[in-house]
Amino acid sequence: MTQHDPRELRNAFGTFMTGVTVVTAKGSDGAPMGFTANSFTSVSLDPPLVLVCLANTSRNFTAFTQADGFAVNILSETQRDVSNTFARPAEDRFANVDWHEGPNGGPVIDGASAWFDCSMYKTVDAGDHVILIGHVEAFEASPAPALGYARGAYVTPAAELAALEQNLDMIVSVLIERAGRVLVIDDGGALALPQTRVGKAGVSDAVTRLIADVGITAEPGFIYAVYEDTDRNCQHITFQCVAGEGQPRNSHFAALTDDCVARFVDPASRQMLRRFREESQVGNFGVYYGNQQTGQVRTLSAGR
Repeated sequence: MTQHDPRELRNAFGTFMTGVTVVTAKGSDGAPMGFTANSFTSVSLDPPLVLVCLANTSRNFTAFTQADGFAVNILSETQRDVSNTFARPAEDRFANVDWHEGPNGGPVIDGASAWFDCSMYKTVDAGDHVILIGHVEAFEASPAPALGYARGAYVTPAAELAALEQNLDMIVSVLIERAGRVLVIDDGGALALPQTRVGKAGVSDAVTRLIADVGITAEPGFIYAVYEDTDRNCQHITFQCVAGEGQPRNSHFAALTDDCVARFVDPASRQMLRRFREESQVGNFGVYYGNQQTGQVRTLSAGR
């Protein structure tokens, strides 16, 4: 049997980004109990089933496995303190948390992105954990963005984007690709990517306007580069997009030859386009973080 280092295996599992939940139930005495878990999964639509995993060593093990049901509360980005409360030993974890009883009797935490109040469908022993499978009796979802977790840290993408959008000294550009070529603005000498300063309407509006201005259809993709431009004292963010139909206005698609890249006046754009040219050959893209001169690339997807 292959032996694995438990810490290394845990770290490897932790690279998978998940949401954060608090699983709750009522004990035999009617008192609420709960624990923080990211091992939550939807199982089935018909019948509606979900599951969570609970360690055999948990002090809640007996109470949860014998309970008639449980509730899964998907925490919102503003509820990191709730997650921490239910992840640490405490005499009364519910003392400083607003909650109410769900339709099936499970404790439902106020302000969650969503909750599922379940009856117990089945428990399954699985190594050093038990799998609690619940039949969803009632649920509710809200527009609040959910709290994420990866590599031992919380992830709050919606809050981070909102913070970026508050920065009025932000420039957004689009790297629009079609058949290996990139859309460029050509003033007869120097080249540039379509770009604009972010207004009060935010980043998404700026990207939409950029695409509309060049007169083609394109879908905004992932963020390709984020960097501080200390020369212009602003934040720069570039979105990678794939072009659809249409002929561009006041711009054209160009192959990223050395001569073409050299015509970009901005050194950061030249560096980014050289990287894009290399990554496009293998389909192995990443996100650049840093400033206009130095930074690091974090891989997003690997080529097949």
